[in-house]
Amino acid sequence: MDSGHLPGHRTRGREGHSSHPSRDRTLVLPGEEIPSDGLRPGSGTYRVHGKVYASVLGLVAERPPFVQVLPLSGRYIPKAGDVVLGTVTDVQGTFWLLDIGAPRWAPLHMTGTPWRIEIGETDRYLRVGDAVAVRVENLEATGRIGVTMVGDGLGRLEGGTIITVSPARIPRVIGRGGSMIQSIQSLTGATMIVGQNGRVWVDGTPEAIGRVRQALRIIDLDGHRPGLTERIQDLLGSRPPDVTVPRLPAPPAEPELAIPDDELPEPPDEP
Repeated sequence: MDSGHLPGHRTRGREGHSSHPSRDRTLVLPGEEIPSDGLRPGSGTYRVHGKVYASVLGLVAERPPFVQVLPLSGRYIPKAGDVVLGTVTDVQGTFWLLDIGAPRWAPLHMTGTPWRIEIGETDRYLRVGDAVAVRVENLEATGRIGVTMVGDGLGRLEGGTIITVSPARIPRVIGRGGSMIQSIQSLTGATMIVGQNGRVWVDGTPEAIGRVRQALRIIDLDGHRPGLTERIQDLLGSRPPDVTVPRLPAPPAEPELAIPDDELPEPPDEP
């Protein structure tokens, strides 16, 4: 569980005899030096003459062997392997365009689904406005984002609602070892699926969804402050209703005939 340590309240020794006060979860400005104590520069940092500096406004995250800075805000930047939640914005003969909150739309080809689909029948399976959970497979030099809906926990999302927070807050929504999301689900009775792109699918009673929305708003606004876990528990109380594991719907019936894979056409220009 998130322990809510105050910045810099403990010291740690690493290899050698060097020791600095820990700056884990300390707010830093771009260009501010971060005592690394032997840790290597990770995302959100850079090294000059052996010293590590922050490249963005954010929170220090010591993740041996790296020290990182997690940005406080910003648009989602896709990474291969990320599970993200998207919304269908356009339907073409062999693919759908998904809005995943990235600088570009992500095309989902019909061969990247668990269904066997004939050309021109994509709208039988997903329509504009449908929500899906997909995984980022690859990123091309052109900026194109390849996604798939094949895999555990991926698929079309039925019912529920999607709540958006800053992508930088997703680690806090999940919590250490999943402690935060488990606590929210336990205390509200809602079911949740979290995307690395800052979108959270929530299903449950209107009251449960409203309580989750309140909790996510606090995390989004004050996720950089200590004592967050206690605040969320105080907000939601201690009633632990039963929580069911969310299940994605079964795919629709497959057509009798399948077609061979074809090349993914270029998506239309973005609006």
